[in-house]
Amino acid sequence: MKDFEFKKLYYSISEVSRITGLEQHVLRYWESQFPELNPAKNRAGNRIYTNKDISLIFEIKRLVREEGFTIEGAKKVLGAKLAGVPLPLADAEEVEAPVGDLKETLLEVRSFLNELVEKLAGKG
Repeated sequence: MKDFEFKKLYYSISEVSRITGLEQHVLRYWESQFPELNPAKNRAGNRIYTNKDISLIFEIKRLVREEGFTIEGAKKVLGAKLAGVPLPLADAEEVEAPVGDLKETLLEVRSFLNELVEKLAGKG
């Protein structure tokens, strides 16, 4: 994880994207997958991320991109960690199947695009 000193109380999605090195669509997708990642919105409806949100994003990024967890595996690990419950060895083995960064990113993008198409089809 980068040693980043946070200097503001709130950050826009574009700022968080630059800080974390993640695309904005990935941040929005992760919000839909990780209930713990739920940035507030300002009066204009724009996301406003706190330092806590950014730290959580770095943790999710570490699990998914560096350690190779699937989204479901990262949810289990993160949920157990936030609850202060050690993950049983059997569960840990189940969720630690490494996945290539490119494959995981493509699956995230495909899921996000499918959700987008469904939303647009419902409005048409």
